[in-house]
Amino acid sequence: MPETVERVTIAAAIDAGTRDLERNGVPFARREATALWAACAGLPPADVFLRREQAADPHTTERFETAVRRRAEGVPHAYVVGGTAFRRIELATDPRALIPRPETEGLVDLVLRWAAAGGSRRGIAADIGTGSGCIALSLAVEGPFERVVAVDISPGATALAQANVARVNPPVPVEVRLGDLLAPLAGRRCRAIVANPPYLTEAEWETLDAAVRHHEPRQALVSGPDGLAATRAILAGARACLEPEGLLALEVDERRAAAARELAAAAGWTGAAVHLDLFGRPRYLLAHLS
Repeated sequence: MPETVERVTIAAAIDAGTRDLERNGVPFARREATALWAACAGLPPADVFLRREQAADPHTTERFETAVRRRAEGVPHAYVVGGTAFRRIELATDPRALIPRPETEGLVDLVLRWAAAGGSRRGIAADIGTGSGCIALSLAVEGPFERVVAVDISPGATALAQANVARVNPPVPVEVRLGDLLAPLAGRRCRAIVANPPYLTEAEWETLDAAVRHHEPRQALVSGPDGLAATRAILAGARACLEPEGLLALEVDERRAAAARELAAAAGWTGAAVHLDLFGRPRYLLAHLS
């Protein structure tokens, strides 16, 4: 008698993955398992549902089981699948840089609105602490700038950002530079300087979810005893790197938004204002060079 091979459907594979994720405390386990299958199969999540009764491809199943195991071990989803969406672009992600957050999309939106109001002016935009390159590439894809400079102190992050430049292929040049904060901008005047700098204290970092502490780069999160070291340095040095009427836009911790605004005033910035994110939290500091 010929041996009978049991047919495993996509639905059954996802069911098994869901149970594994639930046992390990991964929230929204079924949605997570479906998203992992979609990523492993190269399909939109909606197509996974439509194909759920089809036989599961063995190679996809193997990749899926590996992905489920890594998620069950606490590895963030974006690192497991190797990519994430940010505004209009798809980025490669890995532990060399922070996973882009939705709040940072709001920072980009504020900068784009400011730039659009400036009419035909183009100029250079700089992204300080670029990480994966999410801000720099969004400004290059959506903004009116003629060039974008992306800076990071981490060789790993700059390599990842450069890979994402090649992946996205933006319509204007994006130049990735290795260096500390504003140092790589010496001698260059920008129309806008944008940054999502580290803004946590050591104690706050210790309270973060284990998935963040164990997998995302600490250097991109912690900034001195008060969480303001990088913000303070950027506020002190950005004036020398901006054109007249240029914009400085920073993402800040909601607990330190008022302190950041006071630092801006002390550094001589006029009209510094804090803006709210989509959740109503004080999240963005915008200041202009008059």
